[in-house]
Amino acid sequence: MTEPSITAPLERGTGLDAEPPGMTHRQVLEALSGILLGMFVSLLATSVVSSSLPRIITDLGGTQSAFTWVVTATLLTTTISTPIWGKLADLVNRKVLIQVALGITVVSSALAGLSHSTEMLIGMRALQGLGAGGLTALGAILIADIISPRERGRYMGLMGAVMGVSMVGGPLLGGVITDSPLTWRACFFVGLPFAIAAIAVLQRTLHLPARRRRVVRIDYLGALLISVGIALLLLWITFAGSSFEWASWQTAAMVGAAVLALGLAIWVESRAAEPMIPLHLFRNRTLVLSVVASIAVGIAMFGTSVFLGQYMQLARGKSPTQSGLMTIPMILGVLVASAVSGQIITRTGHYKRFMIAGATTLTVGLALMGTIHYNTNFALVSLYMAILGIGVGMLMQNLVLAVQNTLDVSEVGSGTSTVAFFRTLGGAIGVSVLGAILSSRSADLIMSGLAKIGIDPSLLGGSSGSLPDVATLPANVRTVVEQAFGDAIAHLFLVATPVALVALIAVLFLREVPLGTRSGVQELLAQESLDEIDQLEDLEVVAAKA
Repeated sequence: MTEPSITAPLERGTGLDAEPPGMTHRQVLEALSGILLGMFVSLLATSVVSSSLPRIITDLGGTQSAFTWVVTATLLTTTISTPIWGKLADLVNRKVLIQVALGITVVSSALAGLSHSTEMLIGMRALQGLGAGGLTALGAILIADIISPRERGRYMGLMGAVMGVSMVGGPLLGGVITDSPLTWRACFFVGLPFAIAAIAVLQRTLHLPARRRRVVRIDYLGALLISVGIALLLLWITFAGSSFEWASWQTAAMVGAAVLALGLAIWVESRAAEPMIPLHLFRNRTLVLSVVASIAVGIAMFGTSVFLGQYMQLARGKSPTQSGLMTIPMILGVLVASAVSGQIITRTGHYKRFMIAGATTLTVGLALMGTIHYNTNFALVSLYMAILGIGVGMLMQNLVLAVQNTLDVSEVGSGTSTVAFFRTLGGAIGVSVLGAILSSRSADLIMSGLAKIGIDPSLLGGSSGSLPDVATLPANVRTVVEQAFGDAIAHLFLVATPVALVALIAVLFLREVPLGTRSGVQELLAQESLDEIDQLEDLEVVAAKA
């Protein structure tokens, strides 16, 4: 076969710009297996120690402040690093990046398991958050690389299954290990075999085309300013109301410094050659509305689900293992709704109707959870949790899908991580603010309840800020405490209900764009093919003039 002459007419639609071949279903499943293993490692690393942290902090001689820092350190680094990983995904090899993120997870988990002090544990959990941020962002980006928006629904069930198994199985497994002769240290090593397997599977199955070599300019100053601004805000929300008053000089200093850092970050990002969060993305109406909805989902869903364990243990007197089992209806709701809606989206190409239904169901589920008490029938509580999960299952993944479907292939990384960043930020804000509300309201209800039965509240040790062990309390006092926490946690769901309405309003204003039929890899190959054609046409013009 002879090569075409550069002076011969070049017809688009034949030759170089022909439709790039897609991956077969088997190839997609093979590549997806490593990505899902990576996501599983990220979720498991966080959830497996959730039921063990009280024992861990006690064994290391830590305080309540240390307990807070262990959680906050991971949350901070995950939130801050997500957009940085996303931007790097647009600049360098994504396969290498996710393997690096997994490597960070492996090393930090092992070192956390070897911790001999709370300070070392906090540091290693912060490092673990960096890996989690990478896995969170890169998992969604790589899925966009190998699966077209139209076909992505077919695989949502697998993603939902990974989420469900890790979120439910993690706390259960952690509780069993902590109570076994292996002790809590083994919890930090559980994810290591999965991480190593994920690295090996990704190396073998994930084959992405090499991107054109170009000079990479990383916006270090923008990354630093964004990190400082967000860290100060999250630390302020975490400690205001407990370590210092909301209206205090500490608040003024932290908020003022955060606003200054974020203002400078916007100025730097508007001038950087390769900004961490490209500001022009916010001209994309779909992205802006998805960000608003993601913040609301983060606050409403993740901010409230954190306290379900406390409801089960403090209001219902259940063990950590039992409380983990009792949240299964919500996880099943997420899994089923995600899988079913995804299959229908793939067949029909319409996704907005499911996002509206999801936001509506989320609002209804939160309102129903706001009616529970310490003695509400478990069947009814399970039904309400399932409704809550169904709303999340139809909404959360589709917000990412809607954004990815409207972005240029060169900006999928930044856009995807931006949505994930704001969702995580919303969750962090929700946990901190709702936690402060819970602490204040439950204390007031306990004090008033004990006063009614003629008991001094100080007998519970409430002045130390510690949570009571309901199993050791007299029957009448136990009823007061359970009722107080039941009503206080229900109040949190009512507070979150209007926030979910914000997500519904944002989704209603979304404009549905027909789902693309090319994966990210196909888009990249097609774009490079057209660039080659343009170069040949330029040579053709030059040759003709000569």
